[in-house]
Amino acid sequence: MNSLNPNVTAADAAEKQKVWEADRDHFMHPWTDFSTFKETGSMVFTAADGVSIEDADGKRYLDGIGGLWCVNIGYGRKEIAEAVADQICAIPYFSTFGHHTTPPAAKLAAKLADLAPGDLNHVFYGCGGSVANDTAVRLIHFYFNQLGKPTKKQIISRIDGYHGSTYMAMSITGVQFDHIGFDIDEKLVHHISCPNPYRRNPDLSEEEFCRQKVDELEQKILEIGPDNVAAFFAEPIMGAGGVIVPPKGYHQATLEVCRKYDVLYVSDEVVTAFGRLGHMFASQDEFGIVPDIITCAKGLTSGYLPLGATIFSDRIYEVISKPQADGAIFTHGFTYSGHPVSCAAGLKNIEILEREGVCDHVKDVGAYFEQRIRELGELELVGDVRGRKFMMCLENVADKRTKALLDPKAKVGNRIADACQKRGLIVRPLAHMNILSPPLILTREHVDFIAETLRESILEVTETLRAEGFL
Repeated sequence: MNSLNPNVTAADAAEKQKVWEADRDHFMHPWTDFSTFKETGSMVFTAADGVSIEDADGKRYLDGIGGLWCVNIGYGRKEIAEAVADQICAIPYFSTFGHHTTPPAAKLAAKLADLAPGDLNHVFYGCGGSVANDTAVRLIHFYFNQLGKPTKKQIISRIDGYHGSTYMAMSITGVQFDHIGFDIDEKLVHHISCPNPYRRNPDLSEEEFCRQKVDELEQKILEIGPDNVAAFFAEPIMGAGGVIVPPKGYHQATLEVCRKYDVLYVSDEVVTAFGRLGHMFASQDEFGIVPDIITCAKGLTSGYLPLGATIFSDRIYEVISKPQADGAIFTHGFTYSGHPVSCAAGLKNIEILEREGVCDHVKDVGAYFEQRIRELGELELVGDVRGRKFMMCLENVADKRTKALLDPKAKVGNRIADACQKRGLIVRPLAHMNILSPPLILTREHVDFIAETLRESILEVTETLRAEGFL
């Protein structure tokens, strides 16, 4: 997994240095850590296939994070490249503004409508998950305006929920760390607490904890006023906030509350859709709900090209598709909405997922992955192991009994990620946690390598932290 490639030449090394410098000097990265970036720069990756990626030095790593929750079918799929090339040759782009379309945009919309639960039969395209959630907000506001309810504008989401980094999507996001130094819309968006069973009051059963969180949503709606609340945004499993799986029945109960007060329910499936939990969409098949809107991206094309979608119900479409006034049109959209090349990649990606039975594979090997990762919960440093199938998180603590966290200066998540990387595995550090979201085509042998590498790395880091007085 971590062998040097003997074919890397002096010219390759010079080119790597050139790329590294160009990146450091000119490429502004998402989530840059400026305390180290200007000195260390970026790790340069140059190739990938299957479930592995290769850096500019020729070292190979098993990608334990799937790019970023998204390379569901793995790397190097020539079918995707061929579909994209064919579409570029046929028609690479034409605006979908007004009454124009292309075959891939129309066919993918129909396919998504077929896959989505209930009457979610209408699709609006963007370039990613943030834009899908922004679109949902605009659709919702327009919907209530059309119904003659112009005060229904307020949005409720959850602390530690993640919904994107455009201005609106980041305002809906409840990860407090992501707001440091930035402004958000605090008048339009309200946050209720995170439904994290691991951090609940020990005097509460999980059922009581669930009821408490559902009641909190209802009280927040009543506090703001039902005539003012437009929507509730919720990930089926909270991803970037720490892979939080809510207590059993939570989503069904929160949906009931939303229905009671005519609040639209937005299920953010940017991470959970297209097989990560063993279903094309998790809302109904995993959690038993049919929301009003599903937002998705990432696994929609397995990351091969940028594409996101906002999928919404007949009920919403019937309202917003009526002309609002003489000469008025629906003025929302983007230059690349329904981009034919991205839609061609999405169609081929879904074809591969279905033809190869990837969802069934996830139910099998993903269950084994979950089992092997949960075994790490016996380690001294690991306080909680949570998630489902190919979406898992390790929460590292100083004391398993009290669940006390380590001093942030310990940078435990980063240390474990670095130790894994040294051994040929990429995992994601997130403060005191480590997150796993690998490609969905892992074999059991891959799973064993990940579990064993994590175990070795956590044990190594535990001893180092003890020696440095953090434990």
